[in-house]
Amino acid sequence: MVLLPATTALTAAAAPGPAASVSASSGHGRADRSAPSPRLPEPTGAHAVGRSTLHLVDRDRPDPWVPEAGPRELMVDVYYPARAHTGRQAPYATTEEIRLFLKDRGLTGAVDPGVLSSTRTNSRTDARPEGGRHPLVVLSPGFSVSRYTQTVLAEELASRGYVVATVDHAYESAGTAFPGGRVLTCVACEKAQTPADFRAAARGRAEDISFVVDRLTGPRPAWRYAGLIDDRRIGVAGHSMGGASAASAMARDDRLKAGLNMDGGFRDPVPAGGLDGRPFLLLGTDDATHRPHGTDTTWDEAWQRLDGWKRWLTVSGSVHFSFCDMAWLTGQLGLPLADPPPPLSGSRATDIVRAYAGAFFDQHLRGVPQPLLDGPDPAHPEVRFQDPAAERPRG
Repeated sequence: MVLLPATTALTAAAAPGPAASVSASSGHGRADRSAPSPRLPEPTGAHAVGRSTLHLVDRDRPDPWVPEAGPRELMVDVYYPARAHTGRQAPYATTEEIRLFLKDRGLTGAVDPGVLSSTRTNSRTDARPEGGRHPLVVLSPGFSVSRYTQTVLAEELASRGYVVATVDHAYESAGTAFPGGRVLTCVACEKAQTPADFRAAARGRAEDISFVVDRLTGPRPAWRYAGLIDDRRIGVAGHSMGGASAASAMARDDRLKAGLNMDGGFRDPVPAGGLDGRPFLLLGTDDATHRPHGTDTTWDEAWQRLDGWKRWLTVSGSVHFSFCDMAWLTGQLGLPLADPPPPLSGSRATDIVRAYAGAFFDQHLRGVPQPLLDGPDPAHPEVRFQDPAAERPRG
């Protein structure tokens, strides 16, 4: 991973998707330890949200980054429709996880880790579930960041009646807490250097995603509320490397019926034969300066190969981290999301991601038509429907 000095914008680690920054510049001094903790936006759906945390071990695979560590390990948060006022407040992240994230982004001293780690969520641990059977969506985060950066979207989808599994892939984040007091850091950030490395990383995540589906829907599920899941309606999504891995997982697992890539370069190309007609949504920045190495043609190639329902949506004024929790949280903390700050506010970016991701899964996992996906919408003027047949789009 390449880190620039803390006085400059930091690009996304190893550029697995369009590059972006969370900046420690613009005159911010030491962390204000008396500052109030941020609060995630309230979900828009009708359901309260429960959360369970699982430690999953795939004993059939060694860890690809640290084989001597033994089997592949994953940390998974499962969000689900729950009964209101049950359970207890779910934490956002541990202080050590946040400290390592801030260090990785060159933000040490700009934010107190204790303030950010105590971000107030809208989900509750051990909440009693509502009945019924619900679609499942698996979410994978960007390379070098953790599953908690997908909490806003996970809570939103759960409030709308989905079971959502957010996944931390061992040794692929700046810091993720595992059982036994272990905090695993980003060995992959040092080892992954070549296009072949990143292709292998995407394929490894695809295996992780399928393993999570196995453990949530198989005959002896790892989650006690697995009966809530309708295993005929499973989707996959992610940000950056996580978004690219969504396509990789769909190419190898026909249980995954719909996929969403949020601003991730396709390091593992979509197969020439497509995805068997299954729907796929591309949602990302339209600013070419925020692409890895200035140009990224992987979306153009993917677009040609996607053979089912598809949309290529770009969001004017966004940057790479506009598509995860950092968009909302940097606004709450008074920090710029990029240097210079992007035109699109973090709160507006969050509204757009929730609206379009929710519409996509409602249409393709629930079968409810969504006019929002048919064309430009006056309520979302920042969202552009790209037409590669008419001109080479930016994405």
